[in-house]
Parts: sequence; C-alpha cells; structure tokens
Amino acid sequence: MIGQLSGTLLNKQPNELLIDVAGVGYELEVPMSTLFALPEVGQAVTLRTHLLVRDDAHILFGFATVVERKLFRALLKVNGVGAKMALAVLSSMSVDEFANCVSAKDVSALTRIPGVGKKTAERLLVEIADRLEGLGIGSQAMPLVAEMAPSSAEQEAGEALAALGYKEAEIRKMLKAVVEQATDSASLIKLALQQAMRR
Repeated sequence: MIGQLSGTLLNKQPNELLIDVAGVGYELEVPMSTLFALPEVGQAVTLRTHLLVRDDAHILFGFATVVERKLFRALLKVNGVGAKMALAVLSSMSVDEFANCVSAKDVSALTRIPGVGKKTAERLLVEIADRLEGLGIGSQAMPLVAEMAPSSAEQEAGEALAALGYKEAEIRKMLKAVVEQATDSASLIKLALQQAMRR
C-alpha cells in the first residue's frame, strides 16, 4: 500500500494531480480541499495517499491531511458510497462540517452534495456516526493556494464545479453570486461551494 508521496508538483487541475517522485510521475485524484492547500506547480509537496485496486485500474488518491484520508476511508465503507462520492463529500465540506452534519442529522445539507440523494444521505448518517469518533477530528484550517491567472479564474472555477457534478445552470448561478468577491479560481470555487451549502 502506498501511504504517502513526497515529490515535485508537476501539474494540478480540478481533482487531478501529477507528482514527480524520484523521476516517476504519479497521477492522483484529490478532493478540492486538498487542491486548495497545494503549493504552486514546481514546488515540493507531500500528500497522504490511499490506493484503490480494481479489476480494471489502480487509482491513487491524495489528501492534504491524515484526517481527510481517514474520513475518505470511512466513507468508502458505507454501503452505496464509492470513491467518486467520497471525493465529492470532501470537496463540498470540511471534515468538521461533515461531522457537524452527522451530529445534527442534517439530511438536507448532505443532499446538496452532487450525487448524494436523500436515501444515501440517510444511510451516511446512520452508518458513519460511530466511525467518526475514531477519526480524531479537529480544526483543519488550511491555506488557499496562491492566485491563479485572473483572466481564466471564472472558467477554471466553472470547470472544477462541473467536475464535481454540478450542472451548467447551477454553476452559472453559483459563480454569479460570488464572482465579485474573488479574483482567483481557488477562492471562487470555495465561495461557490460555501454558497451552495447554505441554500
């Protein structure tokens, strides 16, 4: 099992990274929370990882914190929740926010996550409540990445939201509400997701 990677960040885009580790390029899928915490391309980076082995592929997932990886693994154990949905959860809310939703049995907040219907949300609340106690959840404040090119910030934010499963009409509405509040795509994505969770 590959538990951690340290190397040079070669490329980053919504949900996907390429890291050079001693001359070997590793592709990783990551939640948006991890993307926000990354340094600039060309800088050194260390991520905790989870390797998912399927019949047709070996997929490596990367996380900025140990507790994010713990929650990802806990989510995978819930019936009907796959890696894509687990990433969507971590991309839509912090670990602490998710724990608060579970504690408050807030089904409506969970159904705002792309791909999570009412039945899945209810199943999450039931099946993961006991597992959260062992996650060591605390404050997971992470810095945002430095500014990206402002000329394409809105387009990059839109592509990231689409990758998370939001529809085009939803994306336009989400970005319209926050576009005046930020100039870089990382901040736009974060603000748009926060706005969506408040609805």
